[in-house]
Amino acid sequence: MKFLFDLFPVILFFVAFKFFGIYAATAVAIVATIAQIIYSKIRHGKVEKMLMISGIIITVFGGATLLLKDPTFIQWKPTILYWLFSASLIGAQFIFKKNLIRNMMEAQLSLPDNVWTKLNLAWAALFLALGFLNLYVAFNYTQDTWVNFKLFGTTGIMFAFIIAQTFMLSKYLPKDDTNGDAK
Repeated sequence: MKFLFDLFPVILFFVAFKFFGIYAATAVAIVATIAQIIYSKIRHGKVEKMLMISGIIITVFGGATLLLKDPTFIQWKPTILYWLFSASLIGAQFIFKKNLIRNMMEAQLSLPDNVWTKLNLAWAALFLALGFLNLYVAFNYTQDTWVNFKLFGTTGIMFAFIIAQTFMLSKYLPKDDTNGDAK
């Protein structure tokens, strides 16, 4: 359910773009993200840092797109967000000696320290690559192709990454300890 919540502004951006164009889609994405922030604050009493950062970035880059009537700013927004995620993962790992992926997942998964480090760096590399890929698609293909890629391409890449990651981490998952007996 959280995944759909996270994708909410992107889905609305996609739909608005298909019917009304880039500027309406940008305005819709800004409003949807602000609505997410308000909902999170009301529902949970707090707003996750990443959602707040995303809200600031969409407001700044989306606002520049609307004010200057230049879609380049909104096309840069995913790249800036991905690169901030990547820099946060790497910076936390090497500067502050904190593994953010471990902090998020260690309640569900027990891994050796070196595997946590590899996992953290793999996510950082994914976000770095997604940033470059977004720019490549945004500036080498049509706006329509970029919008499709923004929803389907990056989501597909993330799913593939998570599936590959699950297979690689499967040897660390707890084994089912049932032997056929009904309990």
